Amino acid sequence: MDIYVGNLAYEATDDDLGEAFGAFGEVVAVRVIKDRYTGRSRGFAFVEMEDSTGQSAIDGLNGKEIKGRPVTVNQARPREEGGGGRRDDR
Repeated sequence: MDIYVGNLAYEATDDDLGEAFGAFGEVVAVRVIKDRYTGRSRGFAFVEMEDSTGQSAIDGLNGKEIKGRPVTVNQARPREEGGGGRRDDR
C-alpha cells in the first residue's frame, strides 16, 4: 500500500518517517520528495507498507505530530496524466 504523508516538516527525513510508520508494521520504502534544484524537502512524502498494516498506520498517524507538525496521512492516489505546467496551444 502506498501512503501519502503531507504537511511534513522540512527537517523530516526518511529515517524519521520509517521510525514513525515502523511502529505499525514493516515499512517497505520511504521517499521524502525533494526539490530537484535545491535538494530541499517539498513538504510531503510517500511510504510503502504491506496492505495489512498500512491502513492501521494511516488511522494511527493522521493528524499526529512528526517533527513538530501535524501530518496528513492517507492512501496515495495514482498520479494523474499530463499534470504540471501550463500549455498554451494556439
